[in-house]
Amino acid sequence: DRLAEIEEALVEGIRGYKRRCGFTKAHLGVSGGIDSALVAYLAVRAVGAENVVGIAMPSRFSSEGSITDSVELCRRLGMRMETIPIEGPFKALLDALAPGFGDRPFDLTEENLQARVRGTLLMAWSNKFGSMLFTTGNKSELACGYCTLYGDMAGAIAPIGDLLKTEVFALCESIDARAERQGREAPIPRAIIDKPPSAELRPDQKDEDSLPPYAVLDAILSSYIVGNRSASEIVESGYEEATVKRVVRLVALSEYKRRQAAPVIKVSPRAFGMGRRIPIARAFHEASIR
Repeated sequence: DRLAEIEEALVEGIRGYKRRCGFTKAHLGVSGGIDSALVAYLAVRAVGAENVVGIAMPSRFSSEGSITDSVELCRRLGMRMETIPIEGPFKALLDALAPGFGDRPFDLTEENLQARVRGTLLMAWSNKFGSMLFTTGNKSELACGYCTLYGDMAGAIAPIGDLLKTEVFALCESIDARAERQGREAPIPRAIIDKPPSAELRPDQKDEDSLPPYAVLDAILSSYIVGNRSASEIVESGYEEATVKRVVRLVALSEYKRRQAAPVIKVSPRAFGMGRRIPIARAFHEASIR
């Protein structure tokens, strides 16, 4: 079972890296989303529920489900949960920046500011308690830059950084199905698996507002990164040229972020990091094919 093998590899990778770095505790931000849910599950398996803390950091844009689903996840996993609202520091930073920003509209700046407030809080927890911070980004996000430097990218290790988003969903389904076959409660609440992915950094935000549907995105990324196929070859295999060009360009533009990212646990033939770099000139050339 490939998914079971991936799960065991991730657990052992976390366990070994934590031990070599000298940590006994771990923590992560829990958002009510599927990525943080999977990382929390893996952390509990690798470190022990008594040594893991999930930290919810709601904002003015957080849905009610982001909190209730996080509470239910932590209950099922038997791990401690803390809640630290970010509205206070977020507003203080907006006030500090207001004279310089003037009447410019809300945009990616304010979205990233929220992620960086969260990253600061999570790193403060790491410093205060000697706890290893796990980032929760997946390979699809790292590939396309759908992540914030010094925000949700902050941390010591990215356990699912070599799993595409569709693989994250598949692994969560596999974990829950095994638990149910064994007569146990599913570790990951169904509500988390079923909800549309969202960063919740602006009203009614969905990942597909900024990215192609994950089924399409991941197929292109797998062909380009793992299969080492050219953009032209991917287009010839049946994918829309504009979408392929857009994805390849996003991959190229995001290289600077990946060079500053936490290390991932390699479970695919080609993972980011470990000497894997996207040839920028080639990527930009392929982004303007035809």
